[in-house]
Amino acid sequence: MAKIFCVANQKGGVGKTTTAVNLAAGLAQHNQRVLLADLDPQGNATMGSGINKSDLQGSIYQVLLGIADIKSVRKRSESGNFDVLPANRELAGAEVEMVELENREKRLKDAFAAVQDEYDFILIDCPPALSLLTLNGLCSAHGVVIPMQCEYYALEGLSDLVNTIKKVHAKLNPDLKIIGLLRVMFDPRMTLSQQVSDQLEQHFGDKVFKTVIPRNVRLAEAPSYGMPGVNFDESSKGAQAYIAFGAEMVERIKTL
Repeated sequence: MAKIFCVANQKGGVGKTTTAVNLAAGLAQHNQRVLLADLDPQGNATMGSGINKSDLQGSIYQVLLGIADIKSVRKRSESGNFDVLPANRELAGAEVEMVELENREKRLKDAFAAVQDEYDFILIDCPPALSLLTLNGLCSAHGVVIPMQCEYYALEGLSDLVNTIKKVHAKLNPDLKIIGLLRVMFDPRMTLSQQVSDQLEQHFGDKVFKTVIPRNVRLAEAPSYGMPGVNFDESSKGAQAYIAFGAEMVERIKTL
């Protein structure tokens, strides 16, 4: 039975997609069966996994509307060694079309039921907004992984996200919990980064993952080659950090 996790943050540009793709690849290196669901119409997680979003015959869009099932549209990321439920610009229209549908916030959860036994982890890359798409992700997940930069504005956005998760937990998905906060794009040379990191640890305690992802050029370069950074340059600091994060995730779910 797969554990389903959203990688979510309402703030854009905080490394959600980089985290989702590299965590999927990192978990695959630890012999976990992984499905990465791309819930962002930009399709960056799809492209970063080495799948051309322009050539898709089917995508998560058809799955949400009930036109296709996951088994018929999923693709294999050969560069990352995990499965992908891909997305492209079609997904942008899904929200309008889903408004009329029954159980609209649980369409993704229902779709996952057919493949849950085939995976150890299902990761969902959410768009940077609290939309019906993000709500579908949160309603289908057991928990949320929150990637965040250690800067002042990130702290402000975090309180909004925590409140959103509490509301979804109370009204739609009692299983939902915060799995942990992941510090990404971390620069130890900046005093502010260290201060915010310390604040997070004081306030959230063991909800803050021990692994810290450094700012790393090789991670940024990898998507242009259609590869997760973990596989693009395994010796880089960024890749090593995500492999360590994969191991930490495997350990953390044992205690859930």
